[in-house]
Amino acid sequence: MRIGRREFETGKKTYVMGILNVTPDSFSDGGSFQARDAALRHVEEMLEAGMDILDIGGESTRPGFAPVSAQEETERVLPVIKAVKERFDVPISLDTSKASVAKAGIEAGADLINDIWGLRGDPDMARTIAEGGVACCLMHNRQEAIYQSFLPDMFSDLRKTLSLAEQAGIAPEKIILDPGVGFGKTYEQNLEVLANLRELHQFGFPVLLGTSRKSVIGLTLKLPVDQREEGTLVTTVLAVQSGISFVRVHDVEKNKRAIRMTEAILGADTDGWRL
Repeated sequence: MRIGRREFETGKKTYVMGILNVTPDSFSDGGSFQARDAALRHVEEMLEAGMDILDIGGESTRPGFAPVSAQEETERVLPVIKAVKERFDVPISLDTSKASVAKAGIEAGADLINDIWGLRGDPDMARTIAEGGVACCLMHNRQEAIYQSFLPDMFSDLRKTLSLAEQAGIAPEKIILDPGVGFGKTYEQNLEVLANLRELHQFGFPVLLGTSRKSVIGLTLKLPVDQREEGTLVTTVLAVQSGISFVRVHDVEKNKRAIRMTEAILGADTDGWRL
């Protein structure tokens, strides 16, 4: 699939989406990269480490986060999007669930909209993405982790998201799906998602997995946020084995190395994934 000016061989390789939070309250690196110069230095470091896509977020989505207005979120992300576009040749993903922020971001140069509500949070989001002609990552989410039958219900929710995308005219070749680990799910349900990643291929779209430093890792290993990298790497290896096209991570270098090693073992460069 094409994101910005770059072609991605989805179905053959796993790519790294690096995280840049320009928020004061992000659960993991909040406040570290608020200043533009610090943000740009971090982008450069991630590119040198092998980042394929940059994901910029202006509102924390951690548990108990403080919501911000669309105006404030826009003011946080637009200068960074513009500065990155001026200095680096990397596809930019904008992590937002607000259509007005997405529209401004697209106009500033964002190549992909990463919507944690899968078009179901803002009624204008699907149209905004379609009119912008950009790629999108559509995540599964719910207000509460209440399901009659977890996996069938999750897949049903994703089908509703895809229906919204089709109705709005979003081109199928521009869609990525995200199962939403850590969003609207219990600890056990998050593990169930990870154990059934291959089931996501039933939809026929590239899949992104975002588990970096999340609570499912912390609860399993009984570790704080800053000690969850090994657990994250395990999920990245699992993603490669399961044919996942993108992983969204904080530590680009270590995850890139894990991907290369796993792909070498699986013979991904010559035989493709063993789905």
